[in-house]
Amino acid sequence: MVNVNDQIKEIHSYYSPKIIAQVNNEYVKIAKIKGDKVPWHTHENEDELFYILEGSLVMEIKHQELFTMQEGDLFVVPKGTVHKVSSDKECTILLIESKTTLHTGNVITEITKSINQKTNNYEIN
Repeated sequence: MVNVNDQIKEIHSYYSPKIIAQVNNEYVKIAKIKGDKVPWHTHENEDELFYILEGSLVMEIKHQELFTMQEGDLFVVPKGTVHKVSSDKECTILLIESKTTLHTGNVITEITKSINQKTNNYEIN
């Protein structure tokens, strides 16, 4: 059993998703976002589910009008969709992504984390 609220308290840096569970070939992750450091990117082969736990998140999809997600909102970014997220104030999100999903797609920036970096504190079965 995992208490999500306890896991949120252990996150001390932004843009660093933490794996908290595994369901089949998917990871359940939580992360804190503040600012606009997430680059435009895509995940060619994987959908990405965003669920807002606390705060609000600006979702930008290339060639579409941006929208703001609020606490309790859920949105799935389809594979191959160019997107980025940002938040003026701290926002906590839950993500469900395939194990193969790269944090910032094929774009490498100062916030990019490898899958190994995200699994350091999680026991993989």
